[in-house]
Amino acid sequence: MKQLIAFLLDHAMLDFSGELTIDMVKEFLRDEETPAARALLNKIMQDGGVEEMQITLADCLQDSLRTGLNEGVVGEQLKLYAES
Repeated sequence: MKQLIAFLLDHAMLDFSGELTIDMVKEFLRDEETPAARALLNKIMQDGGVEEMQITLADCLQDSLRTGLNEGVVGEQLKLYAES
């Protein structure tokens, strides 16, 4: 059973529904004047959409599936994405 669980965790995929748009990101970040929020918005605008962010975020969060996903983990990964 442990081997099966390990295999399933190693091969689980994280995906997003695809409903997120640049306009939604702007709305979510409109009242936030932090450098991290501005950097993230700039990066998304530079990429021309949210698709690259979602792919990168899903890939990076894959490592956290075993230990748990929470707001801090997602926030840190978004910050790292914005700085890349």
